[in-house]
Amino acid sequence: MYTGKLVFAQAMDYLPLHTFRRCVQHYDGNCYIKSFSCQDQYRSMTFAQLTYRESLRDIEACLKAQRNKLYHMDIRAKTVARSTLSDANEKRDWRIYADFGLSLIQTTRRLYADEDLGLELNSTVYALDSTTIDLCLSVFPWARFRQTKAAIKLHTLLDLQGNIPTFIHVSDGKLHDVNVLDLLLPEPGAFYVMDRGYLDYERLYQLNQASAFFVIRAKHNLQFQQRYSHAIEKSTGLRCDQTIMLTGFYTSQHYPEPLRRIKYYDAETDKRFVFLTNNLTLPAKTITELYRYRWQIELFFKWIKQYLRITSFFGTSENAVMTQVWIAVSVYVLIAIIKKRLKIKASLYSILQILSLTIFETTPLNQLLTGCNQNMFDLENDKQLNLFDNLTGH
Repeated sequence: MYTGKLVFAQAMDYLPLHTFRRCVQHYDGNCYIKSFSCQDQYRSMTFAQLTYRESLRDIEACLKAQRNKLYHMDIRAKTVARSTLSDANEKRDWRIYADFGLSLIQTTRRLYADEDLGLELNSTVYALDSTTIDLCLSVFPWARFRQTKAAIKLHTLLDLQGNIPTFIHVSDGKLHDVNVLDLLLPEPGAFYVMDRGYLDYERLYQLNQASAFFVIRAKHNLQFQQRYSHAIEKSTGLRCDQTIMLTGFYTSQHYPEPLRRIKYYDAETDKRFVFLTNNLTLPAKTITELYRYRWQIELFFKWIKQYLRITSFFGTSENAVMTQVWIAVSVYVLIAIIKKRLKIKASLYSILQILSLTIFETTPLNQLLTGCNQNMFDLENDKQLNLFDNLTGH
């Protein structure tokens, strides 16, 4: 990076534009386009994400005020009109940005492959969950959820080494969480940590058959027969560690092999948890710690809802919504890439705040981010916002 280049352009330099062009070409994104290319659309929408723009009119006003800098942002259009951007979001295939986002995710996973979870575990650990984004039924009739409500669901598989989303599926609000297990391609040897909403023994058995491991909370009406009881250390919060067989009429048919049942008492919250896993060798305490790490996906959802534009949309069609969601995901991943490649200690929140305030400055990016005082940007008493904090001791 060199002095004189806009901070926005410096940040965008971390994106593989050759990959973006391939995605555009694959879906004929620039076919019959004369003046406002897919790259112009992507950069305009990324600008909106980085600077917290609220509407298309807001984007138009801000970029119009900086019209002489559009070229230096690599936006080749002479101006960005809200009608032009709206048409692009409505008509350009959203899969361009989905494929590009998935490509960025693969790059980011490689960068964070050496992240330490603080557990004596060499396997990849994923957290699976979903979040619901409420919409207005009269404006988004294609996303009907209930009789008087509309909503979309963001189903996400989060790689806990770096908190990088590796699988994202956007559906209407009616799709039950457990059905997403049918869309996953299980990774042998990996751990999938889930809450009770994903408890389906037939689907869990498919994970087991694929040599993948799962950790999930059991329901209160679990019917089982104890085969073996393992020794535990009660001072760690463990209450039992059992090898069991399911005895329910359907559950025993859907999952005919042994399971492990671990009961744990959390003194801090005064709650008891019962976990099921198909891993019969890991220490019981490690299994409970794996489930505690599942909270990171809740923080991920909280982060993107608070600091990216995915709860209010610039367009009303399904294509416009999907385009905005995937560009928001790619912005999250872009910040993670910048953080890793520049070895920035500041949180993602801090980096995003700095970029939003300095987007049209020409200070070298590494100097801008490494020379900042992180404490100026962190929210007081809200450590949850830093997804890259070490969980040890929390």
